[in-house]
Amino acid sequence: MTESAPAADRRSFAALRVKGSAPYLLFTALVMMADSMEHVISYWVIYKKFNSPELAGFAVISHWVPFLLFSVYTGALADRFDPRRVIQFGMLLFISVSVGWGVLISTDLLEQWHAVILLIVHGLAGVFWSPAAQLLLHDIVKPQQLHSGVRLLAMARTVGLLLGPAVGGLLLLVIGPATGLFLNALLYLPLMIWLWRAPYGPKFRTGDQPRPSTARGFADILATLRAIRGNTTIISMIAIAGAASFFIGFAYQAQMGAYAGALGHVNSSFGYSMLLVANASGAVIGGFILEWRNLLPARPGVAFILVGVWAACLGGFALTSSFPVALVLLFVAGFLYLAYTSMAQTLVQIHAPPEMRGRVIGVYSMAALGLMTFSGMTIGLLGGVVGVHWSLGGSAIALFVVTLLLARLTLGGGKPAAA
Repeated sequence: MTESAPAADRRSFAALRVKGSAPYLLFTALVMMADSMEHVISYWVIYKKFNSPELAGFAVISHWVPFLLFSVYTGALADRFDPRRVIQFGMLLFISVSVGWGVLISTDLLEQWHAVILLIVHGLAGVFWSPAAQLLLHDIVKPQQLHSGVRLLAMARTVGLLLGPAVGGLLLLVIGPATGLFLNALLYLPLMIWLWRAPYGPKFRTGDQPRPSTARGFADILATLRAIRGNTTIISMIAIAGAASFFIGFAYQAQMGAYAGALGHVNSSFGYSMLLVANASGAVIGGFILEWRNLLPARPGVAFILVGVWAACLGGFALTSSFPVALVLLFVAGFLYLAYTSMAQTLVQIHAPPEMRGRVIGVYSMAALGLMTFSGMTIGLLGGVVGVHWSLGGSAIALFVVTLLLARLTLGGGKPAAA
């Protein structure tokens, strides 16, 4: 059921040697950066205007629920139709949300129910974009560069995700939230325009291409799981990515204003921005080193180790009272997050059956992104009761323990792979 892949091109940045991959990766990073920038600015506005841990928790939940519910369906859409058009529809939704935030903030008309609607639509935009973007990569790169392409795309998304807070924090300081969000809307346009004429997708494929069946609701999810249940690599990566997202994900970013305040930067966007910059810097520097030197081979065991150390770093960040120590821990956490997410995504896509790759990517997205829904509860909603420091620290400890258990189960025997 798995694809027989040719020998991988071991040159550094191998996928960038294929025509079309460079603009796709660059524009993907821009979109991910815009996505993340919008979160940073809107989360700060929510924190300052409403000061509600519950609403901040809902911001995380509403962003990830669509991935939990619809990832497999949008993956099936990308299997069946042109993934370029699926991506473009997601871009339209992203633009409408950024403009909506900008208008409501600049006119001082923002209310909580406005924020709720905008956060939900933003989540829907992401679930249309993400699986289709992964699937389109297989039309762009050659089989020999697929390993590098999957890793670089994951890096582009993760670098954008972690660089966005740094840029968003800078815009927040220099031009303010409303103007920053209007500028943010423009960052979605390059990918949207490029896809109109990009020579990829179903009509450009050669050879016999089996037409995937229409999604059949929950039965389609079960059919996909049955097809991959014998592949321990895919199952283990779905399991660990889901656990990391369930307990922590990126919910701590929604509470970064509170962490900055506790570290001595109350009502200071400078401290808030510096924490986000530290997280982003770790990802950017780490990503280039990993691809340039071909470090950390893509293996399930390595991914489990990276997740465990990532949890330990964030647990230390939650409990430290030192601002310099917090910066160092977030820097290391950014590096580790990029390393384990790009590795898990690579392993899943390489081993996925080609005739249902979009659905398998959808299942992975359901775990790796959709289960971030519950991190909004474990860190955000629980943080409203026990405090965001204890909720993040407790979640980090829980993830560390679960990582040890999952490593033992999925790497130590075959039963979980057939579950």
